[in-house]
Amino acid sequence: MAAAAPLRPPNRRVFLNHLDSYCGRNVGEYLSRCAVGASLESVEEEEEEKDENNSAADVSSRPKEGVYEIVGTLSNSGSPKPSFAEETYAVSSQKELLSHLFECEIIIYNITEDANQIEEATWAATELHMEIEHFTKPKLFILISTIMSWANSKPSDPEDPEIPFTDEDYSRRKSHPSFIDHINAEKLILSLARTNKHKFSTYVVASGHQYGAGEGVFHYFFKMGWLSETPAIPVFGDGNNIIPTIHVLDLAAVLQNIADHRPKSHYILAVDVSMHTLKEIIKCISKNVGPGKIEKVPKENAFLSKELTQMHLDMLLVNLRMEAMFLKDIFNIKWVAQAGLVENIEQIVKEYKKSRGLLEKVVAPKELDSDSVGEEGEDGEEDEGNNVEAAQELLAEIKESMDQNAGRLDDQYVVKLVKDKLKSMPCRNQGYVLDGFPETYDQAKDLFNPESEDEEEIKGKIPKCNDLIIPEFVISLTASDEYLINRIINLPERIVAETHYTQDRFLQSLKLFRELNTDDTTLLNYFDELEIHPQFIDVAIFEDPENRMIVKKIIKEIGEPRNYRLTDEEKENSERRAAEERLVKEAQERAERKANWEEWNKCLEEVKRQEQELLEFQSIPLRNYLMKNVMPLLMQGINECCKIRPDDPVDFLNQLIVPAILVSSNYFEN
Repeated sequence: MAAAAPLRPPNRRVFLNHLDSYCGRNVGEYLSRCAVGASLESVEEEEEEKDENNSAADVSSRPKEGVYEIVGTLSNSGSPKPSFAEETYAVSSQKELLSHLFECEIIIYNITEDANQIEEATWAATELHMEIEHFTKPKLFILISTIMSWANSKPSDPEDPEIPFTDEDYSRRKSHPSFIDHINAEKLILSLARTNKHKFSTYVVASGHQYGAGEGVFHYFFKMGWLSETPAIPVFGDGNNIIPTIHVLDLAAVLQNIADHRPKSHYILAVDVSMHTLKEIIKCISKNVGPGKIEKVPKENAFLSKELTQMHLDMLLVNLRMEAMFLKDIFNIKWVAQAGLVENIEQIVKEYKKSRGLLEKVVAPKELDSDSVGEEGEDGEEDEGNNVEAAQELLAEIKESMDQNAGRLDDQYVVKLVKDKLKSMPCRNQGYVLDGFPETYDQAKDLFNPESEDEEEIKGKIPKCNDLIIPEFVISLTASDEYLINRIINLPERIVAETHYTQDRFLQSLKLFRELNTDDTTLLNYFDELEIHPQFIDVAIFEDPENRMIVKKIIKEIGEPRNYRLTDEEKENSERRAAEERLVKEAQERAERKANWEEWNKCLEEVKRQEQELLEFQSIPLRNYLMKNVMPLLMQGINECCKIRPDDPVDFLNQLIVPAILVSSNYFEN
């Protein structure tokens, strides 16, 4: 009989708050790709190798096909559902949220990014703990906290403050004043683990400052370096404070291991093995993304930045030595950056550019190594001195070359200067546009070919090139000789006088250009050989002196400029702020309109009042006349009418009173 196939472990539903945040997005996506129990595999294989007599344990047959199904909330209700998430919840009440939590076997709450989530996390853990008896399956609750709850801890040995804190020291930890709520939440979660661990187990993960895959607290420095708007990246204070860190994907691996291993210790430090100072981290970022220099500034200057919150500043100024023992001794982590940010900066920069949608080039490791900055003195003074000396030597060579060539700069120096510029951080970050150089096949080959001899082109294969500086697109603007000559003729004299577009020089240059571009080894041939095929645009078809249409054509061919842009989260925050500002502006406009309307009505009432007073004033003479002359006659006529009782009282009064009124009226007018 055939043996029954082993049952695969069931899927596990994982709740994670704020799936659209930096940490939530990366942790959620990581766990969604993990098989249930995957982190147990290597550990079990090692145990099997140690125990030769244990033939029954067949690790390879252990099913690991169950997956983690990610569900959770969003920090912004308007955010789209992440692709890795099964469901997202827009909860309107605690009762509704609790019902969703009951459906999950693993509940993870991250409070490292939004302190407002602390209250919700502690409430959720408490409510679940009260409902243990109603659980159909055991549940796991993990609180992702921060090492800032250790910030004011005293060294275990005052005589040797360099001894690092470990997981076992958690009972002696002292929080930073701004993170009291975090440590209180940690204590509550740990206390819930003491009752029924089999049905409801709780863990606290004290995360180092997260980096990688777009950056967290260090994003401020990456952005400043990439934009290259300052000559140096600031270091707040002396920069000698040690910052515990962890790659955000390594943090996700820690959570995976907790879900698989269920360790005995319920408080776990999640930090890599690095103990880098703030100065070392920022110096590394500056060299690999920015201008290459750092500048120490007073801590108070940090408050001038609108992009750094108080929480960010507190985190950047923390000073802790920490060692994660459980991560080494118990967990099976496939580290992304175990040695820390500085040692893995090349990979971190790639992740940063990819997550931010920035221009990314494939760079050979050897080229990166040759371009990276080596050991240097404090803040780069030693390296800067070497650069000045080398620059002076180069200037002397250039001057000598120009003296020997009637003031013309030799191609080798032009190539060197252009190549050094293309290797600079602004060109590597924002890209570049080369126009007018190189002009020939040989110039392009000297400029873009690899510098090492072992990477020279192999016959029959694609030529080698320096991937660090090679262009991504080549555009060739074409036109007939007749069109170019007519265009020069129609230029104003004052413009022609300031250029080399005089008749003799222009025709000579055009002839040389045509000769250079009819050979087999032209500039465009060089890029064709590299399979960077030039795109040709005939400028004669555009009647556009300012070349606006040509630029639009180029953008259509190669796409919009890929510059620094906001993340989806930052874009949502920006849009939300814009919407709030728009609402405030509309409310102000409504208030102004209401005030103007009230003022207008007030003025209208005043005009009506004044008109009424004027009418009353103007009616006084007429009223006096009527009272004196008309009313007595009218009363007399009415009395006579009552006595005589005529058939037509109105006609009777008309005949009796009107002549008298007319006489009185004439008298009044005179």
